[in-house]
Amino acid sequence: MFIDRAKIKVEAGDGGNGCMAFRREKFVPRGGPSGGDGGDGGSIFLRATDQMNTLLKFRYNPLYRAERGRHGEGSTCHGSKGEDMVVEVPVGTLVYDADTEELLADMTEPGQTIMIAKGGHGGRGNAKFATSVNRAPRRHEPGWPGQDRTLQLELKLIADVGLLGYPNAGKSTFISAVSAARPKIADYPFTTLVPNLGVVQLSNFRTFVIADIPGLIEGAHEGHGLGHQFLRHVERTRLLLHLVDVSDFSPRDPITDFETINRELRLYNPEVAARRQIVLATKQDSVYEGDERTAALQAYCEKHGLEFYKISSVTGDGVPPLLERVYHLLNEKPEEATPAPQEMTETVARYEAPSDAQG
Repeated sequence: MFIDRAKIKVEAGDGGNGCMAFRREKFVPRGGPSGGDGGDGGSIFLRATDQMNTLLKFRYNPLYRAERGRHGEGSTCHGSKGEDMVVEVPVGTLVYDADTEELLADMTEPGQTIMIAKGGHGGRGNAKFATSVNRAPRRHEPGWPGQDRTLQLELKLIADVGLLGYPNAGKSTFISAVSAARPKIADYPFTTLVPNLGVVQLSNFRTFVIADIPGLIEGAHEGHGLGHQFLRHVERTRLLLHLVDVSDFSPRDPITDFETINRELRLYNPEVAARRQIVLATKQDSVYEGDERTAALQAYCEKHGLEFYKISSVTGDGVPPLLERVYHLLNEKPEEATPAPQEMTETVARYEAPSDAQG
């Protein structure tokens, strides 16, 4: 089960109480105060790990409590410190204070560790209060309470490339063809219900990571389909591959599909919509009656300065040069992103799907 949001409560350990005691031993004249200090409470740390890819464990274990410090004892024996607790979270986790909505940490690197709740200080025993004018103090302190807070965890998968497109545009087939990822593939909409990550391996040990998210439909910003609940996973990507179904079996217009998805992306996050996009005309193996739909989409992309590739994930046609181009773009010097097309004000010639087209 893929869970990318969770709320947890963390409670650092309280400090131990200081002790009030007086030493009375043979051969120790005027023993005096001997109450030891309490130990500090354990703190709670969050550590990013690449061995997890979901927040599922936090759904069933929402409370994390560190050990409290031991109390001080006589003979100036100080209490031991409470043991710290380290809670591992997936790389890419955003940590918010659930009460103030303040962003506390962005866990982007494996091994990154932060203290999220500090343990309380131990109280001082009466031995600490002895002075030249007060040789038998009866004062001691209780331990300080540890910090407790409620955290909202939000996972944003870290990938180099994000896949966009309508349901059944061929995203899952594409990621399964270019990586070892094995998402569910079927001939009905919303086959992909959770994001998938795949590592693409090229020659000379070159690699990059692709994120496949569930398909979007018109009105996603209003909660239609799967809404925007998974779009956060493309926020960290540097490049978007926009897959458009141009097969003879699709009843939709490719250009309308492309504009609709970009409109939904802008409504979600204009910065993500402005990322560089490569348009992929998918399912070329299912084009039997000419390539009018492909040609119309290609002309549209050329008109608006968008890179365009024709591919078939089933046969592999067009895929190798695409992957080489993606790797080149990911490793070139940072440039200003090529914006996604805005709403078109000009009339664009479109291919009209036949009314009896099969879905």
